[in-house]
Amino acid sequence: MPVSLLGATEIRRLAADLDVTPTKKLGQNFVVDANTVRKIVQAARVEASDRVVEIGPGLGSLTLAILETGASVVAVEIDHRLAARLPDTAAAHGVASDRLSVIDADALQVRDLPGEPEVLVANLPYNVSVPVLLHFLETFPFLQRGVVMVQAEVGERLAAPPGSKVYGAPSVKAAWYGPWRLAGTVSRQVFWPVPNVDSVLVGFERDATPRGDEELRRRTFAIVDAAFQQRRKMLRQALAGVFGGSAAAASNALEAAGVAPTLRGEQLSIEDFVRIAALPLPLSGA
Repeated sequence: MPVSLLGATEIRRLAADLDVTPTKKLGQNFVVDANTVRKIVQAARVEASDRVVEIGPGLGSLTLAILETGASVVAVEIDHRLAARLPDTAAAHGVASDRLSVIDADALQVRDLPGEPEVLVANLPYNVSVPVLLHFLETFPFLQRGVVMVQAEVGERLAAPPGSKVYGAPSVKAAWYGPWRLAGTVSRQVFWPVPNVDSVLVGFERDATPRGDEELRRRTFAIVDAAFQQRRKMLRQALAGVFGGSAAAASNALEAAGVAPTLRGEQLSIEDFVRIAALPLPLSGA
């Protein structure tokens, strides 16, 4: 039996049955267009042999599009009602029970994923999108690639290159794990309710070789946080706090790493930040 997708009428009926009123707090703008969920799955290059983790499946429209490919899915859902209903919805649409697992939990608290999925697919609300993505990439090294739908502002920042207007700490931290790219736009009209912001797809590929161990990651992220805490400050000032409170000490460290102390954090690549973090010097707060 082939897997069938949800339509707009059924999505509204499911929401009514569960007494679910889409809320801004949980970012519950449900996708009601089959072409859009298939577009997301295609952008993520999901194939029948893949194991996928989906964050925030909601009523299941994107979940079914992933399952339609023959892939298996681990779905993480914070809303207890939606988590409890999803297996029944999947079964009613032709999905075998062994191809879908549901974790009823806050994604930020998840520390274990059955089956070690390699692909991440998600529709994430603005307020948690970056923390959730960084948590999953840090916690689950077996995740190799993925595509997420986020507000345009978030997606553009994640994919931003050094020196661009929206480049910031999230851009650098995401780049620790590998390259990110904008993978498409999404019309507001495919959501219920219709949001008042634009959405984009953003994709990532994990680097084949990690940039460093956990200690180096923590040191790098501490330097990134300091560099972007006050935008447009020269690095010798911005990093003084992490190098003992001295701008002179920060300048010496930056020069040792081959980075000009007069540059700003917005101008540095992930490679630059890693070189600074790799210096054999104590860091405050790392």
